[in-house]
Amino acid sequence: QVQLVELGGGLVQAGASLRLSCAASGRTISSYSMAWFRQAPGKERDFVATIGWSGSISYANSVKGRFTISRDNAKNTVYLQMNSLKPEDTAVYYCAANRGRATMEPGEYDYWGQGTQVTVSS
Repeated sequence: QVQLVELGGGLVQAGASLRLSCAASGRTISSYSMAWFRQAPGKERDFVATIGWSGSISYANSVKGRFTISRDNAKNTVYLQMNSLKPEDTAVYYCAANRGRATMEPGEYDYWGQGTQVTVSS
């Protein structure tokens, strides 16, 4: 079992930056693909970014160039640096872990955190 805890959400103005962290426990995540998803009220959970166990990275088009995903296996932690935030980035952000390949499909992730709220005001 892998437990994931997201930290770093908050209320910011448009154009600001936030860094989310996802601390894992229970098992080392070095062999896991990790991802960030987000869910706005009344909407489905959307893919944001993923980083494979090999280091391969993919982003949703909506965040490409603004968000950066990274991992520190020594700290068992994954990060999401979010710059130039927009009101449409407002959502609950979830961290997820997958023992297999990095994918944009939420159904393929085995473990999820509880989420952290990000609110961007205009």
